[in-house]
Amino acid sequence: MLKYKFSINKWYSGLSKPLFFFLLFFLLLQANAQSDRKILADAQASMANKDWVNAASYFNRLYFRDSSSVDLQYNYAEASRLNFDLDIAFRLYNKVIATDNGKNYPLCFYWVGQLLKNKAQYKEAKKWFTKFSKTKKGTSASSGPKKINYDYYLAKSKLEIDACDLAQLLIKKPILPKVEHLDTNINSKVSEYAAFEMDSSLYFSSLKNPSKKDANDVSFNKIYKSDMKNLKWQKVKALDTNINATYLHNANTCFSANYKQMIVSRCKAKNASEYTCELFVSNYVNNKWQPLERMPEPINVKGFNTTQPSFGELNKKSVLFFSSNRSGGEGNLDIWYCTKNADGTFEKPINCGKKVNTPDDEITPWFVNERNTLYFSSTYHKGLGGFDIFSSQFNDTVFAEPQNAGYPINSSFNDIYYSVNKARDRAYLSSNRIGSYFENKLNCCNDIYRFSIEPLNIPPKPIDTLDIMRGQMKLLCPLTLYFHNDEPDAKTTKTLTTKNYETTYDDYKKLVPQYVYEYPKGLEGEQKETALNRVDNFFADSVDAGMEDLKRFSDLLEKVVLKGELVKITMKGYCSPLASTDYNVNLAKRRISSLRNYFTETKNGWFKKYINNETVGEGKIIFEDVDIGELIASKVSDDLKDKRNSVYSPFAAQERKIQIIAVSFGN
Repeated sequence: MLKYKFSINKWYSGLSKPLFFFLLFFLLLQANAQSDRKILADAQASMANKDWVNAASYFNRLYFRDSSSVDLQYNYAEASRLNFDLDIAFRLYNKVIATDNGKNYPLCFYWVGQLLKNKAQYKEAKKWFTKFSKTKKGTSASSGPKKINYDYYLAKSKLEIDACDLAQLLIKKPILPKVEHLDTNINSKVSEYAAFEMDSSLYFSSLKNPSKKDANDVSFNKIYKSDMKNLKWQKVKALDTNINATYLHNANTCFSANYKQMIVSRCKAKNASEYTCELFVSNYVNNKWQPLERMPEPINVKGFNTTQPSFGELNKKSVLFFSSNRSGGEGNLDIWYCTKNADGTFEKPINCGKKVNTPDDEITPWFVNERNTLYFSSTYHKGLGGFDIFSSQFNDTVFAEPQNAGYPINSSFNDIYYSVNKARDRAYLSSNRIGSYFENKLNCCNDIYRFSIEPLNIPPKPIDTLDIMRGQMKLLCPLTLYFHNDEPDAKTTKTLTTKNYETTYDDYKKLVPQYVYEYPKGLEGEQKETALNRVDNFFADSVDAGMEDLKRFSDLLEKVVLKGELVKITMKGYCSPLASTDYNVNLAKRRISSLRNYFTETKNGWFKKYINNETVGEGKIIFEDVDIGELIASKVSDDLKDKRNSVYSPFAAQERKIQIIAVSFGN
């Protein structure tokens, strides 16, 4: 050791101080670079193992060393989202967007939409889904997911646009006053789920006992039971080891119609977040549940997940529903069912079909015999956010188009495990909605909720499709449409035009290259990139979005008018501050005239018959104009010589607009 120290001192004595410190700095940089590579490798390994907790921690360490890397921002956002650090993910996705604007990381638009949907900010979420639906395939982050099914996300984003409209309608018309959050005798800071009330007992699954953990440091799920006494749930008890295996996850209790047979899922960890499950059965003999036995083929299929069992009755035959990712499905977990024979064996499982199952997960089936209706949860069908609960009626051989169970049964978070108690007077669900208990992360864990239901012998109320369409039209308002400077029909004082709005829109879009050239003129570097992004975003988020909303409004208007409705459309015009107020008033009138022309000419003139229609029993459309003119307190340049700011600036372009500000129906 002394010899080593001497050699270092001798080496140092031969160097100048500046050279020594330079070499020392270089060695430190090399050490940090090696450390960063190791942390990145650990982060990637954690992502591959779906260990979101550690992945987020590793990316966090790298981020605090260098927060400028867009690639790192994106991957840290992904890990944070999957780890339920939703606010961090939201901030990071927006940081990527500010620099990249969808060129290499278009999925940021999609995930910002999903995170806003989780916050129940549906109007804003819809804008981001619309924005993503117009993007082209970019290159995914180099250290992020290796393969991204862009076509899947594109199709899903288009569904989410409609889902955001539906969510707003459902929240405005709740089907229940509230759902009841069960107290801490049942719920805890970990997940409770898969509740079923039989007589005066509640069966459910939970991670309550942390004494034993699996390879991923996760407590084993067990099935618990609580008895009701004096209208209060008593202390919970785990079922015995005949049901709860010691070193397996046990969950999802279901009972046969005579309550003599119990089927549960037993699961092994596949990685840090996923499990492989199989179904096990126990029979009630001599007042005792027998040890669980693995169910044979074709219920369980080796190498595939088979879980979340539930008994029901189809065409007067007992069937077992379950969720599985076996081959022959629509993608990921699907809902399947198989008929139970008189001898207790089961026939070959049948997929519930394309109306129920989708490319996403369909889980937690529950069949209500009295309604001949399957309840299940999905992230693909149109919902309020996360997993929503849906119902699908069985008609002879097929399941009908699923219907959203409504608000507040569904929330903007995950809502799963719908079940109806034995007495058929209340239902249960599990959710990580706001208000659920948690230890470290908000919305990390599911709690059990319940609510009263109408008697099942009363037919459900029919869906009022006309009311839904009215609501969708109202949600589109204010519907904003944009124009190029002094259009239509520049340099005239006329109040009418022969052009229709779609024509002016098409002409406006042809000018995009001119805006791209003029607005960033004279700028360099980051300022130029920001200016280009502003132009792109204005045309995508405002001009194109307005035209799409107008077409959607027109489609709904046609359907409503065919129902014999009287529809009043109220419009207002605005202008940027160029030219005189009198001139602007006439310009605004021409713009409104172009919108009237659109309704007269679109769909081959279909609406023309119904504008101010006086035929009794038929639909009628009335147009109403309100005050028009220059926007109040505008900060946009009105200097004709400064065309960059007065004409080509997105801020000026935002003011050249008209709106359908309201739509009303009937008298």
